[in-house]
Amino acid sequence: MRTRRVLGAGLAVLGALLILDAALTLVWREPVTWLLDRGGQPRLERRLATLDRTFAASVAHELPARLSAGERLDVAAHALARATRPGDPLGRISIPSIRARFVVVEGTASHDLRFGPGHYVPTALPGEGGTFGLAGHRTTHLQPFRSIDALRPGDSIVMTMPYGRFTYRVEGTRIVAPSDVGVLTRAAGAERIVLTACHPLYSAAQRIVVSGRLISATPLGAAAGRVA
Repeated sequence: MRTRRVLGAGLAVLGALLILDAALTLVWREPVTWLLDRGGQPRLERRLATLDRTFAASVAHELPARLSAGERLDVAAHALARATRPGDPLGRISIPSIRARFVVVEGTASHDLRFGPGHYVPTALPGEGGTFGLAGHRTTHLQPFRSIDALRPGDSIVMTMPYGRFTYRVEGTRIVAPSDVGVLTRAAGAERIVLTACHPLYSAAQRIVVSGRLISATPLGAAAGRVA
C-alpha cells in the first residue's frame, strides 16, 4: 500500500510538472530548453566582440583602396565565410518591431540552433549580392523567431556584420512545406534576407518564411577603410 501511495504521489507530481511546462510554453517559452541554453547568447556575444576587434586587421590586405564600397563588402563577406565554421558567431540580427536581437551563428544543425538563429550555409552572406537565409526556433531553446509571424511589410530587419551594417525591408510572409527549399534561391537583381521557422507554433508541419529586400548597406571596419 505504501509503495502505491508513493508511486501515485510521484505520478501526480510528474503530471503537474508536465502541465506547468505546457502552460509556460504556451504563454512564455519552453522552460527546460531555455534554462539549459540561456547562457549561449552571452558566450556568443563575447566571441563576436573578439571577432569584431580582429577581423579588420585580418582582412585589410585583401581590401585595396581602389575597390568600390560594394566590392569591399563583397570581398570582406567572402573572407568571413572562409574563416567561419559551424557554430561560430557571424553577426547580430535586430528586428525592432518584435523586439528581437540575437547573435547569429553559422549553420542550421540542431546543435547550432540551440543558442540563436543560424545561417543556411549554402546561401550568401550580406554584401555578397544574393539571398541571406536564416533559420530559428519558435518554441524551444531561446526561440529567437517566436514572433516573426507578427512582421508586416515595411518592417525593418538589421544585420550587423564585422564588416558592415545591412538594413532590409520586409516584403511579405508565406507558409510553405518544410521541403520547399526554393524559398532560399537567389532572386534576380535583388539582395535579400529570408527568415524561416517551423509553423504553426508547437508544430513542424509547415514552415513560415519572411522575406525582405536590402535597402541600405554601410561598410564598417576594414570595409570602410579603417583598421584598428
